[in-house]
Amino acid sequence: MEPDGDLLVVGESLVDVVEGADGARREHAGGSAANVAVALARLDRPVRLATALADDRNGAIVATYLGRDRVSLAADPETIERTASARAVLGADGAARYEFDLEWVLSPVPAAPVPLAVHACSLGAVVAPGAEEVLATLRRFRGAALTSYDVNARPAFTGTGPDLAAAVERVAAEADLVKASDEDLAAVYPDLDEEQAVERLLGLGPVALVVTRGADGATWYAAGRGRPASVAAPSVQVADTIAAGDTFSAALLDALWARGLVGPGAAERIAALPRRTRAKLLTHAVRAGALATTRPGADPPYRAEVGSAG
Repeated sequence: MEPDGDLLVVGESLVDVVEGADGARREHAGGSAANVAVALARLDRPVRLATALADDRNGAIVATYLGRDRVSLAADPETIERTASARAVLGADGAARYEFDLEWVLSPVPAAPVPLAVHACSLGAVVAPGAEEVLATLRRFRGAALTSYDVNARPAFTGTGPDLAAAVERVAAEADLVKASDEDLAAVYPDLDEEQAVERLLGLGPVALVVTRGADGATWYAAGRGRPASVAAPSVQVADTIAAGDTFSAALLDALWARGLVGPGAAERIAALPRRTRAKLLTHAVRAGALATTRPGADPPYRAEVGSAG
């Protein structure tokens, strides 16, 4: 039986100004945390979002995006003077390259109600001063809730190497589950191969690290549990890759919820998962992420498209 409660997502919301390979410009609401929250809501999961928005045109665009799928706000979002934006330039393969205009200040997240899971991600987890409240939130709920962290590195804004690694490691040390793409690992640890990067992150305390590889699928590394579990990604016609990783994160949380792997003691239960179950969880997440690439902008799929997570 699935547990009762909700999920808390903590991180940035913004407006993507997307420039296509054909030179056309489009605006889409987004931001890693906002996308995860909307993707969870579209999978029929109750979700709260702790984020920062200004009372301006971009803030209204984001508020409409969140409100359409009834994402509720966990704290007062009006902590900044200008809602963040990102210029996303699409390559011929649909992959996006970003430039950010971001101010990041986060209101304190209330201690109640206690969520079943807390998910932190991307710039919001590593950019001061808001990152301190993100860390405090993970620490506050760890043990009572599953804590999850998607690295989702943005080197154009944060840079790469030791400073980024230190910031990422602070967050990973508070997470039960960490997700990173192969490109994230290369940005955070440019001098390490994947196996070394995985070992370093798992050594900080997470019980699982999921590595995504876009069209090449994903791998689940379990701390001290032998061989990793890997799955392939379905073949789809890609419009762009915006929000694909965020949708993957949401669908992975959805699948964990469906198996009761959230709430108190979630980390211990996840650590004990057999390889076959880990592969099933990944398959659900990879399918959802692939669907998100088939339409432009941040437009995560709905439950009817993704199917059951059970």
